[in-house]
Amino acid sequence: MNSANPTTWQAFKSTLTNNPDLILQFEYAAGEWVDASYHLTEIKQASIVSVDCGGKMNTWNEVVVQLWEPEVQDKQRAMQVNKALSIVNLVEQSLPLNPLAIVKIEFGNSQFDTRQMYPSEFVIDGDNLIFNLSPDFTQCKALANGGTCGPADSPEECCGPAGTEKKAKLPLINLVSAGPTCEPGSGCC
Repeated sequence: MNSANPTTWQAFKSTLTNNPDLILQFEYAAGEWVDASYHLTEIKQASIVSVDCGGKMNTWNEVVVQLWEPEVQDKQRAMQVNKALSIVNLVEQSLPLNPLAIVKIEFGNSQFDTRQMYPSEFVIDGDNLIFNLSPDFTQCKALANGGTCGPADSPEECCGPAGTEKKAKLPLINLVSAGPTCEPGSGCC
């Protein structure tokens, strides 16, 4: 829910539906592509309910499209959009997906830790429909939504700048003694 303009499931699916004959590709970082041998392994839907630090309840839905790169890369071309649509249609026979849900693409490989990313934009380049993925980020939802950060009865915001009050410095003490030390077998330990 943190993306400035998140793609909805309806918009994502519409983009696929309007380009069935193109090759579906995903760029997860500048110049880094999900390998052409990827599988679309799962589509899941999650309802998120959270309470922010200001005490406000937030709810939203996400549709997560999971991609997997097999260890043995066996294709020279990525999946065609119509193949992805056949998987979408199969999923939607059992699980009606919320058209207003926010879409995330879940992906990782041996060089890139698994994470969920937003399809931030799509580009048509020749025979390719390319989704550029952007990372999710954390934020203070209370402040982002114009509320107060932290409990209303607290004089300080939990996400605001630290107070200017100086903290007392504790003296360092040397824990190594100049006296006798414990030796193995001496019975002191």
